[in-house]
Amino acid sequence: MARFYYIARNNLGSKETGTEEGLNQEEVVNKIQAKGLIVISVIPESSETLASGSARVNIKNKIKLKRDRITSSDLTLFCRQLSTLLGAGVTILKSLDIISKQVVSKKLYNVVIDLQKNMEAGLSFHEAMVKHPKVFSDLWVNLVESGEASGNLAVVLSRLATYLERDAEFKGKIISALIYPGILMSAGILALFLMAIKIVPTFAEIFKGFNIELPLLTKIMLKVSDFLRFNIVPIFLVVGALVFAFKNYVRTKAGRRNFENFKFRLPVFGEFFMALNVERFSSEMSTLLESGVPILYSLEISERSVGNLVMADIIRSIKDDVREGKSLREPLEKSSFFDPMFIQMVSIGEEIGELPQMFKKINSFYQDYCGVFLARFVAMFEPFVLVFIGGVIGIMITGIFLPIFEISKIGG
Repeated sequence: MARFYYIARNNLGSKETGTEEGLNQEEVVNKIQAKGLIVISVIPESSETLASGSARVNIKNKIKLKRDRITSSDLTLFCRQLSTLLGAGVTILKSLDIISKQVVSKKLYNVVIDLQKNMEAGLSFHEAMVKHPKVFSDLWVNLVESGEASGNLAVVLSRLATYLERDAEFKGKIISALIYPGILMSAGILALFLMAIKIVPTFAEIFKGFNIELPLLTKIMLKVSDFLRFNIVPIFLVVGALVFAFKNYVRTKAGRRNFENFKFRLPVFGEFFMALNVERFSSEMSTLLESGVPILYSLEISERSVGNLVMADIIRSIKDDVREGKSLREPLEKSSFFDPMFIQMVSIGEEIGELPQMFKKINSFYQDYCGVFLARFVAMFEPFVLVFIGGVIGIMITGIFLPIFEISKIGG
């Protein structure tokens, strides 16, 4: 018979800890449940699982930690590995111990070790995660708490990992779609700038040797070139100061809210920015509801993690109305933020009791919408930039060659 240390909750929600003997973990879980307790974790009291501090130091020395920061990919992999190990019947402490030997982030390694220490001290998994708010968001903590309470932590973590993977894939598509237009625009502006400060001044020196009246277009071009050449440092300082001031402004609550409202009011792009926020909201809601989190709690978590103040205010208003007993349809319509299709699908999902699945379908639709929008934007942006840059270069070349034509007439 082996001895197991357990963490559980009673009917009042209070945490209880203790030890129980059994042939295996499953038998111990059955014994604890027979007492009317909800099992959070069962940990074998063995030297293998409860590693000493010195052993952990030795393990750390053998691991090649490649970087300090934690990336979204690190967290996604951590979540997927943990769900797989728990699903295979490995205890949570042993799972964390295995994962700690595979991480490449120094910070994540320290976080995993701290999670182990706190759980060994009697905290549940979600309570240990709360101690690292910069690593684990409210979404993480509340989903894990839901999984621990229901006894389906492996399933909940699997859903969370799927959410993180889907979110990372969606963000990757957006970034990939914007890289080419960004490079094209930057290269075009750099080419125009180099022409203005290098090529145009060379021709200006040539024109000074001839006693001719320069055309108006050439005069304007030379003045612009001189302005850029002689004021390049002040120009960069002013641009840098404006960028710095803007960043500081949007860090304030009022500034951030004003900037978000400005983006939503933009022609054409306003709808795209709204769709991005609706996509994130629907993705979080489908994951939370599917994991068994109640609707009010799901709205509260989404409010804190949606990442947009305007959207957070709307979700808060929806949450308050739902708390008063209203259906989701009424506050959604009142917000004037969501389109009729979104409202109708949520209403149907609420009526037939398939709200998590309906939010998942909504999320899929908005991901496709954003992908199509970006594809069309890139397709339209490329010829626009080429025509614009080609037009400016054409004007500059015309401004250079007009005096040459005048000189050739004099020479003739």
